[in-house]
Amino acid sequence: MSPGGAAGHGAAKPQDQGWAWMVLLATVLLQGLTLGYPPCIGVFFTDLQREFQASNSETSWFPSIMVAVLHGGGLGLCFSFQAGVTVLGYYFVRWRTLANAIASMGVSLGFTLWPLLSQYLLDEMGWRNTFLIFGGILLNCCVCGAIMRPVQLASGARPQSPKPAEELGKTAEGAQLSNGASSPHPELRQQSRRTACFQMLQKYLAFDIFCQNKGYRIYTVGVTWMMMGFALPHIYLVPYAIQNGVEERRAALLISIIGFINIFIRPLTGLLSGHSIFTRRRIYLFSLAVLLYGLSNFICVISAEFSVLIIYCIILSIAMSGVGALLFQVLMDVVEMDRFSSALGLFTILESITLLIGAPLTGLLVDITSDFHYVFYTSSFFLISAALFMGLSFCALQKKAKLKDAPKVPLDNPSKCQYNEIPTEPRAESQSPPAVVYITSI
Repeated sequence: MSPGGAAGHGAAKPQDQGWAWMVLLATVLLQGLTLGYPPCIGVFFTDLQREFQASNSETSWFPSIMVAVLHGGGLGLCFSFQAGVTVLGYYFVRWRTLANAIASMGVSLGFTLWPLLSQYLLDEMGWRNTFLIFGGILLNCCVCGAIMRPVQLASGARPQSPKPAEELGKTAEGAQLSNGASSPHPELRQQSRRTACFQMLQKYLAFDIFCQNKGYRIYTVGVTWMMMGFALPHIYLVPYAIQNGVEERRAALLISIIGFINIFIRPLTGLLSGHSIFTRRRIYLFSLAVLLYGLSNFICVISAEFSVLIIYCIILSIAMSGVGALLFQVLMDVVEMDRFSSALGLFTILESITLLIGAPLTGLLVDITSDFHYVFYTSSFFLISAALFMGLSFCALQKKAKLKDAPKVPLDNPSKCQYNEIPTEPRAESQSPPAVVYITSI
């Protein structure tokens, strides 16, 4: 069945049915190939150090650059990852929360299979030949991309961008032609180009949403801060276990345990968060998962025994399931869907900066102190502080919105100072601006 099949016969919209499930299957595979791949680099960490005689800080640049470009570049796996996340929001409406949770299972499958395959190939043919084989496997992203066709509505037309984008483009073009092309002064021409460029960046990188939407601003800053410590356990867990006497194959198995548990927990998290109880509270569920993620790192500090590390991986994977299943769903709740792609662009670019510098800075700390415990202390600090920031900020934001929407009573009659449970028709001049009204629906 083609994605436009239903539309061609004037049937209902193809969302949540038909070809949408093929797109979901492709997204699962895409996330396994893209987001599930970088954590397996920890398996090669010791071999890369030995091969290039590099320090922990120098070696950690390899996985850090890979993850940062994956989230914030326009290169390589980033094209596949961001396209898959965005197109899923158009194909699913009613079951969007569950679809996001199922799609994130691909990351879990990647976490489970990549480390096992990496350790096997590393033992058989070395890290250089292993990376060549990985390159061939990752070409399957092209097959998944062929499945992700544009959404066709019942009328046969594709979703249109909002009119303000068209008007903005015309305004920028008109300004460039009137002020630049017709002007004999090169300075005016250069200034008009700068203005047009700034307007395009503001539109497609969601700077306007970042300035106007407080919920998006809080969430973006919180996740960006969180990413400073989010990837550290995945990069350093295997070398930490090997340094403390755990055999290499068993150390690689730890990452697979995290991924295996994620396979079952992420769909349950999606179903739980899709319940009506969490309709306006998903951000708190997300913050709780981040908090548990940060607290679980202290288990790893207590002991490096393999049995203790397994317990750590179980608790870490439960918390990670909540973070992974809700990360993009909360973003979809905070911003309008027609601006989601541009909001996602700015969101991933900012978090890629902290993903890039987090591991090398922590590796430098390990080189100075010769103690891997600082990896988990650092990770806990960033995760716990980010969780508290997001949870408390959204709580304060919603309380402020409720106070703003409360009916006002004249000061000369204090006996009437009580909340009115019957909805009343608000006056035009007392209505809140659209951005604030939208934030209260988080």
